[in-house]
Amino acid sequence: MCGIVGYVGSQSALDVVMAGLKRLEYRGYDSAGVAVQADGGLAAAKRAGKLVNLEKELMERPLPAGATGIGHTRWATHGGPTDANAHPHADNAGRVAVVHNGIIENFAVLRAELAERGHDLVSETDTEVVAHLLAEEFSACADLAEAMRLVCGRLEGAFTLVAVHADAPDVVVGARRNSPLVVGVGEGEAFLASDVAAFIDHTRSAIELGQDQVVELRRDGVRVTHFDGTGAEVRPYHVDWDASAAEKGGYASFMLKEIAEQPKAVADTLLGRIDPSGSLTLDEVRIGAAELREVDKVVIVACGTAFHAGLIAKYAIEHWTRIPCEVELASEFRYRDPILDGRSLVVAISQSGETMDTLMALRHAREQGSKVLAICNTNGSTIPRESDAVLYTHAGPEVAVASTKAFLTQLVACYLVALYLGQVRGTKWGDEIQAVIKDLSRISVQVERVLETMEPVRELARSLADKDTVLFLGRHVGHPVALEGALKLKELAYMHAEGFAAGELKHGPIALVEEDLPVVVVVPSPRGRSVLHDKIVSNIQEIRARGARTVVIAEEGDEAVVPYADHLIRIPATPTLLQPLVAAVPLQVFACELATARGNEVDQPRNLAKSVTVE
Repeated sequence: MCGIVGYVGSQSALDVVMAGLKRLEYRGYDSAGVAVQADGGLAAAKRAGKLVNLEKELMERPLPAGATGIGHTRWATHGGPTDANAHPHADNAGRVAVVHNGIIENFAVLRAELAERGHDLVSETDTEVVAHLLAEEFSACADLAEAMRLVCGRLEGAFTLVAVHADAPDVVVGARRNSPLVVGVGEGEAFLASDVAAFIDHTRSAIELGQDQVVELRRDGVRVTHFDGTGAEVRPYHVDWDASAAEKGGYASFMLKEIAEQPKAVADTLLGRIDPSGSLTLDEVRIGAAELREVDKVVIVACGTAFHAGLIAKYAIEHWTRIPCEVELASEFRYRDPILDGRSLVVAISQSGETMDTLMALRHAREQGSKVLAICNTNGSTIPRESDAVLYTHAGPEVAVASTKAFLTQLVACYLVALYLGQVRGTKWGDEIQAVIKDLSRISVQVERVLETMEPVRELARSLADKDTVLFLGRHVGHPVALEGALKLKELAYMHAEGFAAGELKHGPIALVEEDLPVVVVVPSPRGRSVLHDKIVSNIQEIRARGARTVVIAEEGDEAVVPYADHLIRIPATPTLLQPLVAAVPLQVFACELATARGNEVDQPRNLAKSVTVE
């Protein structure tokens, strides 16, 4: 969850670290803190609340200048969001400072041991034990990287750790296990961060830090070792987006900016994946065609919005490939003893590539001998690295906690995987695949058209800002869209919102319908699924007869819904399986505007973080 920045070089460490933390505040905003090496010691400041509280503290009580430092924005796990629990944490002598992302599962045992040895721990966090352990190990070996390796050998759980020591000038040390950490390399300077966005202003040269590795940053270079002290292979890569991509670009929020970026993100995700003959060429999918032809079951694992993308993908995979497909909540997957073997293909969907529940599900699948294909937006992250194959979406950085463009690009990637499976297995003819690709290539323009017609949706959202509940209904692929619409409203507006399969309406949910209750209905195309279309029109009539305020999302030219829609939202006509790419967009705008009307923080909704890197 938390945002971490480390720097060593010739610039003001405080300036570099604070700028990086601003880029990473979406990862945690319960508290923030910094520490810099200065005057032969460490100087630190930390404050509960958002980063602005720390900025105010630093204006009132500036830190001395230094060229080496670390910083942190916190999403609270152990201990509440207080000044004392904010990072960095120090030892009793104040000679070491540590920031941490993750959960140290055996911290209580370690804390008790430290207390027995006379250490005075002053916070409620699991992180503070690391500062004290580092101080002990450093006093024995006088090598901060070695001290970090020794400490990591004693820790259980998931963690990213970054530390500085007053007696190790111009050195920053980091370590990772099951939690993100990336290295940036510049001229005479180096960076550590949870995300490349923190240092993209300074360098695009990055290094993947692998599992159970320690990195030592100095001005003249970077050294990476495994926890056992052996040297590790360094794998550099180039960051292909610039600093402006992480800024709001004139929009009131990152979420609005990211909603507006969706046409380009969809188009970019298709780029380079279709050869001149019209066949799919997915170079990143390193699983051979012969192995894919042996697949007898597809299992999709994901969380939250990515799970909804997986539910939609199930329809496409089964329809285009005739392979049975299951969709699983990653958090439940390995705990129910799923049936997997070498002929199972597990598709792991994660925007960040660091979602802990999904990562653990992936590892369980590989232990059972299954092949794993990752769909991810973040190059160099853990989930793609630990998968047999990867299909990167090209959404660019997504800063707002509530996912928008990542969702649409995940859908596009899922469609590509489904078509590719159909291509290699021969269940879809070449001209059939080309026809779907042609339809997919039009989606970018169609999403743009939807965005151009959203003012009535915004007006409607503002008019419903005082409501307590909104229900969502859908059929076929519209059902996961309804679930996603409800999730967005929960995340952003803090309202009771539920998504239902419209066919289940009479089996219970209709009891919730009362006078003037807003009900959003995603209507399937009358052309592709005419039977389902007629049935959902009947559902609209049923809820309207009981006083519901009907908000109907229907394609252009569908006149059958007009008499029963209190509010009609038009979307372009698309093939049935692709409709979620356009139907989800009004629901994103609706949730964003309604939350804004209620005075909520759209980019950083309460209690949530962008990347859930703990179970």
